Amino acid sequence: MNNFSDDLNSFCPPGSGDTNSQNLASNGDSLADDSNWVDDEVNPSQNTTSQSLKSPLNSNPPLKVSPTLVTVETAFLASAASLIWLINYYFPFGPLLKIFFPIPMALVYLRWGKRASWMTAIVSGLLLSVLMGPTRSIVFLIPYGVMGVQLGACWKRGAPWQWSMLLGTIIGVFGLFFRIWLFSILLGEDLWLYAITQATAFLDWAFMKLGLLIEPTVLMIQSIAIIAIIINNLLYLFAVHLIALLVLDRLGNPIPRPPSWIGTIIDYE
Repeated sequence: MNNFSDDLNSFCPPGSGDTNSQNLASNGDSLADDSNWVDDEVNPSQNTTSQSLKSPLNSNPPLKVSPTLVTVETAFLASAASLIWLINYYFPFGPLLKIFFPIPMALVYLRWGKRASWMTAIVSGLLLSVLMGPTRSIVFLIPYGVMGVQLGACWKRGAPWQWSMLLGTIIGVFGLFFRIWLFSILLGEDLWLYAITQATAFLDWAFMKLGLLIEPTVLMIQSIAIIAIIINNLLYLFAVHLIALLVLDRLGNPIPRPPSWIGTIIDYE
């Protein structure tokens, strides 16, 4: 037996016993580590609970900018703006629908920026040129398309109401005179001078009937007409701001807050 053990030891290289013992020890440690894998694993229910705590139900996820979504919303709001103009032209409801003319372009600016807003205005003009002719489409684009982009830019930058209303009034006055100039070219007659002449003749007749020794002049009538146009556009822009305040807040795209005295009158915060 001693010879057999000596022969067996002769086949084993030196240090193999130590190596085997080290392997057994490492295997034992790995088994010990594997025995605790349940403790190291995260409980799925706890993970779900932590995620639910981090993202509550009432939190709105960030809006992903997708070219498809931008294109769809631009096309939809462009068609909505064209439809509002078309309905108001054939079935006029007074100033009710007119207030909504620039709002689609302003909404697109608040959501997707300047380029999408200009695309909405241009596509609306193209749709109206197909449905009603190029003249009506140009009259819509100037001033209401440009006004919508301007309002969206002011609201996006948080400009006060006074500033956005002032710029909108300038665009509205320019749009009215552009419309008079365009129709004067198409009709071959100066419509502004014609309207001023008729108003002067009417006031002269009215003052004569009332016994007033006042002779209205063309310059005075023009000044009164320009002041009335400016006041009319200011009131229109004020109404547009009020409607946008009520509508766009509910759509998740709020505009700057009104002055304190307006908020007190309409009881809106």
